Amino acid sequence: MAQAEGLTLPFESESAIRVELLETFPYEGHPQKINYSTTEFSAVCPFSGLPDYGQLMIDYEPYEKIVELKSLKYYITSFRNVGIYQEHVTHRIFDDLHQLLNPPYLKISTIYNTRGGIDTTCVIEK
Repeated sequence: MAQAEGLTLPFESESAIRVELLETFPYEGHPQKINYSTTEFSAVCPFSGLPDYGQLMIDYEPYEKIVELKSLKYYITSFRNVGIYQEHVTHRIFDDLHQLLNPPYLKISTIYNTRGGIDTTCVIEK
């Protein structure tokens, strides 16, 4: 009888996150808040090797640049085979987008599907 206990599924390291895919275009206009949201976010738990699925929300106020959506989708998709803890995902996306955009306001929220009866929400806001 096969058992999953001790099974290790392969996953990639954080170096597989494709930050170089992110592109921007200039922003000239009144201050505004922008929100992007997807329920299709996934990465891999490096402890179990099992996928973590959840919602990713990005809220920001552009300064001089806006992130191009197609490039953002490719960047987000690059997480799907990466072994990274849920809390580190939020931190990584925040750092990558903050470095790219240098916005006066940025908030990254990740809301993960229930695992083991526990709901996890991670938020970084500055």
